[in-house]
Amino acid sequence: MRNLQGRLDLCSINTATLGHREPLNRTIDRIARVGFGGIAPWRREVEEGDLAQLARQIRALDLTVTGYCRSTYLPAATSAGFSANVEANRAALRDAAVLGARCFVMVAGGLVPGSRDLEGTRSQVVDGISMLLDTARECGVPLALEPLHPMYAASRAVVNTIAQAMRICETVDPDRSGFIGIAVDVYHCWWDPELTASIAAAGRAGRILAYHVCDWLQETGDMLLDRGMMGDGVIDLPAVRSCVERSGYDGMVETEIFSAQNWWQREPDEVLAICAERLQTVC
Repeated sequence: MRNLQGRLDLCSINTATLGHREPLNRTIDRIARVGFGGIAPWRREVEEGDLAQLARQIRALDLTVTGYCRSTYLPAATSAGFSANVEANRAALRDAAVLGARCFVMVAGGLVPGSRDLEGTRSQVVDGISMLLDTARECGVPLALEPLHPMYAASRAVVNTIAQAMRICETVDPDRSGFIGIAVDVYHCWWDPELTASIAAAGRAGRILAYHVCDWLQETGDMLLDRGMMGDGVIDLPAVRSCVERSGYDGMVETEIFSAQNWWQREPDEVLAICAERLQTVC
C-alpha cells in the first residue's frame, strides 16, 4: 500500500466536501493552495460558471480531475423521460471531456416515484448505461458506476454492491474496453461481507476507476448528510485502501464528505487542513 505521508499529490478533494458554498473558481484555488493533486467538481458548480475558464484554471494549477459528479438519474416513468435523462448525461459527458475528467461518476437513480418495480428500474439502468457507452468512448471519458448503500435503493440508486455494478459492466462491455468501470466509495460498501472478493474481482477486470473516502459515524444522524471525517467513524480505512491498491488501483484517493451540520458549517480552509492531515495519517 502506498504511503500517503507527504504525498497530497496523490490525494483529491471532491468539492461536495466543502458544501458548495463558494463559486467553483474559489474552491479550485483553495484546493490547489493546500497542495492536493486532484479535484472532483460537481455539475451544478460547473454549470453555474464558465466551463472553458474553469477547465483552464484547473489545468494551470496542475490539478487532476479525478471525477466529474454526477450523472442525472436514469430511471423514468415514461420513454420520453428516460430519453431526456440519457441526453442530459450525454451533455454532461461532453463537459467532463472539456474538464479532462478521469471518469464521469454514474449514480444510477432509485425507483420512480410511485413505482415498486425494482427489477424494471434496474433494467432501465442497464439500458441507459449501454446507451451512454458510445458517448463515453467518443468523449474519452469512462463511466464510473458507483454502487450506493442499500438504504438509497428507493431514492437514489438501485445499484447497491460492487458485485452488482460489476455484473452491469460485464453485461454492457464484455470486451472490457476501458470505458466503463466502478467508483469504490467506502461509505457505501464498507459493510459488504463480499467486499474484499468484489474489489479483487473488479481489479482483475481493470474496472476500478475511482476511490472515495470518508467515514461512517456510529450514530449517523442523517443517511445522506452526516458522513464522518476520516478517522471519526468505524471504517477500517487502511484495510480497504490496501485491498483496493492490491487489486491494481493506482489512482488518487478522493475525499467526499456530505456533512450539513458539521463540516459544511466550518471554514473551508479548516476543512481542507483536516482532510490533509487525516488522509496522511488514518487512510
